[in-house]
Amino acid sequence: MHLRRIAHVNLSIRDVEGSRRFYQDVLGLAPAPRPQDAGRPGCWFRLGELELHLSLDPASDNAASKRHVAFQVDDIESARSAFAAAAIPVEEGQPMPGVRRFFVRDPSGNRLEFFATL
Repeated sequence: MHLRRIAHVNLSIRDVEGSRRFYQDVLGLAPAPRPQDAGRPGCWFRLGELELHLSLDPASDNAASKRHVAFQVDDIESARSAFAAAAIPVEEGQPMPGVRRFFVRDPSGNRLEFFATL
């Protein structure tokens, strides 16, 4: 087997419109085309070659999970300020050599990491 790339990541969400606003307006992700018959409500976004798919799952319990998606940023303090301005709590991450990072939760409780290398 030869894997070529990761094409997309799918996260379960409880609120499509709240999640759409968070990922598009707060994070600035570009919407991606999504088939009308995708099977359940949701929304898709693109960042570079990777797509992030958000699928409605009202029973999801994301807030208790440590699983996460990590986004590399150029300026970690600018990212931190953007979340503060949007009144989104920041969770500090365990220190790692050569990396500054923190976590936030999306409106459905999904954990997201934001990091910058030193």
